[in-house]
Amino acid sequence: MTEREKMISGALYRAGDPELVADRARAQSLMRDYNATILGDEGRGDILDALLGQRGEGAVVRAPFHVDYGYNIFLGAGVFLNFGCVFLDGCAIRVGDMTQIGPNVQVLTADHPRDAETRDAGLEFSRPVTIGRNVWIGGAALLLPGVTVGDDAVIGAGAVVTKDVAPGLTVAGNPARPLHGR
Repeated sequence: MTEREKMISGALYRAGDPELVADRARAQSLMRDYNATILGDEGRGDILDALLGQRGEGAVVRAPFHVDYGYNIFLGAGVFLNFGCVFLDGCAIRVGDMTQIGPNVQVLTADHPRDAETRDAGLEFSRPVTIGRNVWIGGAALLLPGVTVGDDAVIGAGAVVTKDVAPGLTVAGNPARPLHGR
């Protein structure tokens, strides 16, 4: 199994592997090109399509936008990402149709072993993040590796999401907790 296959599957992998380094360099080049554009520039959508695993019809990504690889990011139809989002996509990040994501939101799949010896060996792993349909994520929220956010949920600005969020639930805070009476 290649290091890329290990990474995408959630197994321990070496981020310094030459293939992964080349993949990140490709993504950095595409991000540089995309982040230098403005709405209406010719070729802007083509750059984004080359970067992402999937961009649904009508999905909008405001620059600047930052990723590790890009090819593990799957945006549904009508998705909106505001300025400054960071999607670290060692494995899949899936965003459902009509979801709105505020500025400076971070979605992280990369994680690190808790035991020092494995970490010292230069190994890490990834866990997928899934965001449902019609979710609203407030500015500067942080979604940690492995979380799933259900359809119609709301994540408050600045929330740190460490656990799954049930469909229709509103959460806020650090760590994110349900808001009652909303």
